[in-house]
Amino acid sequence: MRITLISILVFCFVMLLSCADTNNNKPFVHPINPNGDSELALLMRDMFEEGMNMREEVKQGKIPTSILEFEKIHSAKATEPEKAASDEYKEYSASFLQTIAALKTGDEEDATHLYTAMVNSCMSCHQAMCPGPMVRIKKMYLE
Repeated sequence: MRITLISILVFCFVMLLSCADTNNNKPFVHPINPNGDSELALLMRDMFEEGMNMREEVKQGKIPTSILEFEKIHSAKATEPEKAASDEYKEYSASFLQTIAALKTGDEEDATHLYTAMVNSCMSCHQAMCPGPMVRIKKMYLE
């Protein structure tokens, strides 16, 4: 009886440990796409969140800081790989990375202009390649 009770307690303890948060306290994000989300889709959702954080910093008159590795835009697996492999996508993503670089190295007076250029870069690409997220991107504008 005692061994059975100990076995049950050990089993419960192991089960609790297996459910522990190993994702650095990040909430679990449920896939939006019923077929699963691609790396690029997840990256772009992170880019949106990062953009909204940057928006608040620009509104406060600061140069926005960023911890996201935007360069992954070139290597992340896409939902539609043929689109991400196109010359058009490569041009848009290269332009976007240039606006990010300018924003990171700019000064406070240029932060509003450079941030707006970054959002415009997102919008231009999505107008041409994947219009669905444009509603969310509009929220990134400072106005």
